[in-house]
Amino acid sequence: MRVFVAVEISSNNVIENISKLQSNISIKAKPVSVRNLHFTLQFLGEVQESMIDKIKKRLGEIKFSKFSLTFQNVGAFPKPRFPRVVWIGTDDYGGAKLIELARKVENVLSPLGFKNDKPFKPHMTIFRVKNKIGDISKELSKFDGQNFGNQTVNSLKLKQSTLTPEGPIYSDLEVINLE
Repeated sequence: MRVFVAVEISSNNVIENISKLQSNISIKAKPVSVRNLHFTLQFLGEVQESMIDKIKKRLGEIKFSKFSLTFQNVGAFPKPRFPRVVWIGTDDYGGAKLIELARKVENVLSPLGFKNDKPFKPHMTIFRVKNKIGDISKELSKFDGQNFGNQTVNSLKLKQSTLTPEGPIYSDLEVINLE
């Protein structure tokens, strides 16, 4: 099964603000369903079902305090001139806490053979770009400095991703509450 570790977006205010942005931005890209909004702390890929209990046990060892996170800024990977993903970022404090949490996830899962292929950068994907759409810098600049709200991060989740023609379907395999 295809799995990842994530922090989900649970604030209705944040979800509503992101939905408005997705409706108001003029780019040719597929919006991520608001019910699927999350920060991927670590993508584990295809994992044997027999490994899931070991992953759950290791994630349960994480000690971390809940924290506040502010959603702000809009950007694109790899860059706005050649976008593949459009994302929303975080404030410095919340971003640093997400980085710290992602490191803890990697540290507990690395003995099981899971390693991040690149450093974690706090971002939440809101659009996926399938075809070349050209430079979207001007469109993204309309949202410079915009605040999309905040939420308390009080859990992380082990999620399963089932790919379908309509898009991925995510389901919870485990919820790990933060202190």
